[in-house]
Amino acid sequence: MKKKVFFRAYLHRTLSVFFILGILFTGCGLEETDSRKLEDLSYTILEEQEVPQEFLSVIEEKKEGIFKLTYTDKEYLYIAVGYGEQQTGGYSIAVNQCYLTQNAIYFDTTLIGPSKGEQVNQAKSYPYLVIKTKFLEKSVVFE
Repeated sequence: MKKKVFFRAYLHRTLSVFFILGILFTGCGLEETDSRKLEDLSYTILEEQEVPQEFLSVIEEKKEGIFKLTYTDKEYLYIAVGYGEQQTGGYSIAVNQCYLTQNAIYFDTTLIGPSKGEQVNQAKSYPYLVIKTKFLEKSVVFE
């Protein structure tokens, strides 16, 4: 009787170990990410009047907080980044990188504050940037 119980416990532990190892070595079925740059993407920075109205409405709703959004019309991909409410004007946004990898589009920006001594509007501002690039069936990774 003791041998039977011992064998079942041993078998159970062994199968559990193989099951856990199987999960670890298969990566749980997650897609492998490869962030190596294949090419820089060409893009256009849009003025407010050039942004599709439907996308602009969403931006207006979210502009008080930080946001990262995408929109497509199947011909173009629009990428927007907003830095939320700022106490003054004089802010701009620089695009550091916009490039294509095997699995995604990587997009990185930086908020640039007003220079020392620069005269700025004392009203609150909501800096955001929208770019337009060719439509690609890829997800966007914001860095």
